[in-house]
Amino acid sequence: MSVLAGEVDVAYPQQPHVPTVLLLDVSKSMQGEPIAAMSQGFLTFLQETARDPLAAKRVDLAVVTFGGAVTVAHSFAPVGAYSAMAFAAKGRTPMGEAIELGMRMLEERKAQYRSEGTDYYRPWLFLITDGEPTDMAPGDETWNRVTGALQLGIRDRRFAFFAVGTGDANMETLEAICGPENPPLRLRGMAFRELFFWLSCSQRQVSASHVGEQVAPPLPAPGAWADIS
Repeated sequence: MSVLAGEVDVAYPQQPHVPTVLLLDVSKSMQGEPIAAMSQGFLTFLQETARDPLAAKRVDLAVVTFGGAVTVAHSFAPVGAYSAMAFAAKGRTPMGEAIELGMRMLEERKAQYRSEGTDYYRPWLFLITDGEPTDMAPGDETWNRVTGALQLGIRDRRFAFFAVGTGDANMETLEAICGPENPPLRLRGMAFRELFFWLSCSQRQVSASHVGEQVAPPLPAPGAWADIS
């Protein structure tokens, strides 16, 4: 069954779209300051991106949370149509299921664009976690399926994948998930606002380009908000 079943039609179909899925870890270990800082950073992303008239229409955003269960917290919509979201921390970390859902959502959204004649940029899949997956482990069947599909999608340019580890995130496991050509970043402290500001700048840069143009988001400046793992 389609994960986008019953969804409204693509808004602003005459505009090219940047389909983006945020995969946000809301597991129990994110309780307190981390979940509050991530919620505030997400609000910064919405506000900064929506200030750009093109990006407000072209950044087609969906939010998937994983903590205990994997949930589509918000289906695809123009970023300019979003309002603030409060995240609650609970449960374990079903990261593998979340990644699979995000990839499937992007493929189905691209099919919707094609059916409506809407151009689109290379999709983005953006993961933030403070732990490691509890629904898969290196070498097991789920791990091989998820990481194989993810790394193939990256190599075939079906989407761009970014992973950010916060707090006590297992960076070695994140590196293995991402693959050697696509290393994760480690967040400095609670710099969620700076992270989401960078994400907004990157999305605005892409949405202002021409479809098919190769626009690589710049890595954060040394000491800004992250380190390369």
